[in-house]
Amino acid sequence: MTIGLQSVAALRRPRVLPIYFGVLVFLLYLPLAVLLLFSFNAGTSLSFPMQNLTLHWYQRLFDSPEVLRAARNSMVVALSSGTAATLLGTAVALLLTRFRFRGESFLFALAMLPLVVPVVVLAVALLVLFLAIGIDRSLLTVAIGHTVVALPFVVLIVTARLAGFDRDLEDAAMDLGAHYPKVIAMIILPLIAPAVISAWMVAFTVSLDEFALALFLAGNDATFPVYLFSQLRFASRLPVMIALAVLLMVATLALVLLAEWIRRRGHRNVTDTR
Repeated sequence: MTIGLQSVAALRRPRVLPIYFGVLVFLLYLPLAVLLLFSFNAGTSLSFPMQNLTLHWYQRLFDSPEVLRAARNSMVVALSSGTAATLLGTAVALLLTRFRFRGESFLFALAMLPLVVPVVVLAVALLVLFLAIGIDRSLLTVAIGHTVVALPFVVLIVTARLAGFDRDLEDAAMDLGAHYPKVIAMIILPLIAPAVISAWMVAFTVSLDEFALALFLAGNDATFPVYLFSQLRFASRLPVMIALAVLLMVATLALVLLAEWIRRRGHRNVTDTR
């Protein structure tokens, strides 16, 4: 017991936590750094020592029509599913934070369900549903699946922003004669716009990176991750796929950082105006 208390006390020391955090970040990002390094390797073997540095694999990547087609498919799916998830998630967040009705706990649990259900199970369930109602697999079915997966993230982000919203602004607008739908359109939505934009970017990123649902629900048009997985079987295509994975990783990281920056700036601006 004494040893356990001493270990807890040691973890609380300022010198231990930065070291722990640094080791954790190092272990998380080391594989990504190695992947980035090998994307510039002139050879096709993924081993050290490396050969000369080159951008040849990135050039071949952009010269491939199959890659560009897969990238276009992912962009179409991500744009549509991100927009649909943002609209639905914002509506659910408004219902949960601004209205009291029977079944609100059930609605929240239903919106959060994709976070706890394994993605493979969800993919099989959606596949069976689409086959049962006669909908062929296509980019539309992938977009529907990605909307379901991204919905919880939008609900959580927008709900967190609405929880810190000054309700006096709504009361003042209603005292001046504005109906509540107009209050939502003219007061609430403009002020929570940074959070909504941030939620859309997160939903877009979730769709862009999602693999399991796309593998089950896509038809002949493969998305970016599915195409990447299919090409890993060919050794000669491996360096090109590594370059593709690096670009996808950088784009995802940039979108996440931009979404967080927009969310924080919007929250800071609202706080400064109080």
